[in-house]
Amino acid sequence: MNYRSPRYREPSDQTTVGTVVELFAGVGGFRIALAKSGWKTIFSNQWEPSTKSQQASECYVHNFGSDGHTNEDFTSLVAEHINSNDGVIPKADLIVGGFPCQDYSVAKNLGSSKGLEGKKGVLWWDIHKLIAANKPRYVFLENVDRLLKSPSHQRGRDFAIMLNTLGSLGYLIEWRVVNAAEYGFSQRRKRVFIIATKTSKDRPIEIDPLKYIAAEGVLARALPIKRPTTKMIEIQLDASPDVLTTSFGKGALKSPFQNSGVFIKGVAYTFQSEPRKPRNFKTLGHVLQQQPVHESFWIDDQRIKDWQVLKGAKKIQRSHKASGREYFYAEGAMAFPDLTTRPSRTILTGEGGSSPSRFKHIIKVGNRFRRLTPLELERLNGFPDNWTLLSTKGHLSDTKRAFFMGNALVVGLVARVGAVLAQDIANGAKK
Repeated sequence: MNYRSPRYREPSDQTTVGTVVELFAGVGGFRIALAKSGWKTIFSNQWEPSTKSQQASECYVHNFGSDGHTNEDFTSLVAEHINSNDGVIPKADLIVGGFPCQDYSVAKNLGSSKGLEGKKGVLWWDIHKLIAANKPRYVFLENVDRLLKSPSHQRGRDFAIMLNTLGSLGYLIEWRVVNAAEYGFSQRRKRVFIIATKTSKDRPIEIDPLKYIAAEGVLARALPIKRPTTKMIEIQLDASPDVLTTSFGKGALKSPFQNSGVFIKGVAYTFQSEPRKPRNFKTLGHVLQQQPVHESFWIDDQRIKDWQVLKGAKKIQRSHKASGREYFYAEGAMAFPDLTTRPSRTILTGEGGSSPSRFKHIIKVGNRFRRLTPLELERLNGFPDNWTLLSTKGHLSDTKRAFFMGNALVVGLVARVGAVLAQDIANGAKK
């Protein structure tokens, strides 16, 4: 039986506005968010490398069913797709994915083949191959915000190569670094959203970059910003990828890419924006469960001091292994306990487990302290309650459920972007 969770409703044929291919699917945050505005996911892939356990994929199948889902190494899957006459990944209106952040710096121009190759396992090039082969109308990618400034020795080079190579396929690309809490959500989770819109001779796009970034683009309409007060920077990116690889950002102390921008016809336009904050916002306190919490989440009084020490300010003398040179490692103090009257800190993959940690959340309830439950972590990301409780093989551990949420996205943010894309594709269909 192809089970599907009663907490998830797939768009019907009558309400579907477009089709989706979901890459690096995790436990399905993109799919949940996009279904709210009528996007129907017809293909998904989730693969956890370097492990036999594929529990995220098993959780995904438990909630959505197995139709259209694959659990394969993405590089092998794309190679199979490119080499197949019929392809194994269906064409869709939208390709989405929260792809792993790796080294994007190894582009090589293959001359007459016009192809790109990178080191084995560098996933951007596989995404690029799939987009080139399937030519979706839209691409929606999500990543950590440090993508805009990596690597450390050539600030911004990786992002420059991504813009250049995706733009060469005929896409207008916009980006925005978004903190979920600044749009009313209960977690201070910062990510970069990247939206690519297909252009062609039949669908040319002429834009005023400033107006597009500030008001007219997909991200500007989904996640409004204040009128810009900083000067817009123009970055020429029309060199070949191999030239960008060796030269872009060389000697720079910081990346030229600001938190908002658009790329079109070989030029990136970017400035520092501020969100138009909502009147109401949710806090950590809004997601706390009211039913009794299992004793395993409560902190023994004798261990409280261990948590306090880890979360406190410290300055530790250390020495480099190679040179022996001594230095001081410093950490600032963190809130202890976490304030329930404010949005929470970012959930990390190591949130699970009972051992004391600097980075795990800890709250005070009455006279006692406790960790957050998996259900509360799900709520911080906007997932249905107990979404990660089960997989096709049974119950999932609390530690694994926390790991899933550390890798997940804030569903409500993606839903806002999906709604604007749905409106645009519906309006396009009417023309």
